[in-house]
Amino acid sequence: MSPEEREKLQAHLRTRFGAKTLTVRARGRKTDSAEVYVGEEFAGVISKDEDDGELAYHFTMTILDIDLDDAG
Repeated sequence: MSPEEREKLQAHLRTRFGAKTLTVRARGRKTDSAEVYVGEEFAGVISKDEDDGELAYHFTMTILDIDLDDAG
């Protein structure tokens, strides 16, 4: 993903989730996805999907059951 794409996605996700410390970071050699962090904690991956001239982004976040114990 280009730096411009990551910046747009970051701005959108910060607004959507109300998370000022959310960042969208490059994934080294991967050009079709980026990593999402809240502060310094990894939150998930955004994948770019181009099909038949349409562009979409998919955000995948894994939540472990042990993380739910800390939520309450």
